[in-house]
Amino acid sequence: MDQVIKGGTLPRREVVAGLLENRDRMLVVTGLGSASYDVMAAGDHDNNYYLWAAMGSAVTVGFGLAMAQPERPVVVITGDGELMMGLGALASVALKKPANLTIAVLDNGHFGETGMQESHAGRGIAIDQIAASMGFPHTQCITDEADLPDFRDSLETCGGLRLAVLKIKPGNEPRVLPSRDGVHIKNRFRGALGFQPI
Repeated sequence: MDQVIKGGTLPRREVVAGLLENRDRMLVVTGLGSASYDVMAAGDHDNNYYLWAAMGSAVTVGFGLAMAQPERPVVVITGDGELMMGLGALASVALKKPANLTIAVLDNGHFGETGMQESHAGRGIAIDQIAASMGFPHTQCITDEADLPDFRDSLETCGGLRLAVLKIKPGNEPRVLPSRDGVHIKNRFRGALGFQPI
């Protein structure tokens, strides 16, 4: 088994901003907490679907969206703690293998929202290896900024199911809060997809 890397040195805000820079048709679902703040800090967008009070649900929401919008690239940006709360969702995703879904896990090895306690990933759980064992065709663990451009280029394609663990530096950045109005977020996102508000 490969050695597990705990935490990392990648600067989270810069990494997320780089992933979303010059985006085209990409639909983005965020895990609650820091992932939402990072995506919002990179620039609010009608194609962002921010989750509030739904810990463990980012992958399932992204999965449903990818199945419903197979021609659009869907990117889930979430933290290691949030993903571990809904780990079983990876099995369902792996069985269907939507070719337009990428899961980007911001892994700092800690629960950032509750006081920076060490997380499962921080104690040695390798999320990319779990995904690979479930049948994800493309998994990787990114520890070096030099590997980010190729990963970023893959996000705008529908070239196969992917999961990447991005080993980011532990710490909490200043909060940049998206709207907490769930109806507004939903209707704005639906409108961006060409649907009427409900």
